[in-house]
Amino acid sequence: MGRKSAKIATRKNAQDRLRSQIYAKALFEVTRAVKQGGEDSDTNFLLRVALNKCKKDNVPRDNILRAIKKGLGNDRDNYQDIAYEGYGSGGIAIFVETSTNNVARTVANMRFYFSRNNGQLGTSGSLQFLFDQKAIFEVLSEGIDADEFELEMMDANVEDIELEEDRFVLYAEKEDFGAVQAKLEEMGITPEEASLERIPTTKKECDEETLDHYRPKS
Repeated sequence: MGRKSAKIATRKNAQDRLRSQIYAKALFEVTRAVKQGGEDSDTNFLLRVALNKCKKDNVPRDNILRAIKKGLGNDRDNYQDIAYEGYGSGGIAIFVETSTNNVARTVANMRFYFSRNNGQLGTSGSLQFLFDQKAIFEVLSEGIDADEFELEMMDANVEDIELEEDRFVLYAEKEDFGAVQAKLEEMGITPEEASLERIPTTKKECDEETLDHYRPKS
């Protein structure tokens, strides 16, 4: 009985950690969207996307309100966005985007995490050439005519469209983020995801031992 209870507790702890990570990512997007476009989701496209994601992930309302408050700058802590670059296990390039109110603490944490996983934190700008920043949108494909949708997206300078399971994934230059956003709003479509992401210009094959360093720990 005791052993069974221990297994259940371990599983629950793992589920709680995963839920916490999901909440943190969703709330980070809410805060960033509010910083960029204000707290009105009717006029803030990115906030609307972020709130939809919070709803899908069952993020508590109080947590969302605190994230909005932080984005408005009403929180007593002064947060700033900082990026860190380095190499992880197996020489894999890693680009980390953070929002922090304590730069010294965050730098120390970054050094620790890189070091613990057989990596090394680099200097700012050292890995920029290994990534292209792209505007990426994910739109549910249900009820959408693929051919007509592709033509509309071409008008908004979308470079590539991929169909992945139940959704279209749109790729555009970062400068065209606003054009794609405006076109989707014009069509009455709120995407599941909308962000600027860093896409690697080259890829590297890894063995199983290296991949284990990048898999979520239970």
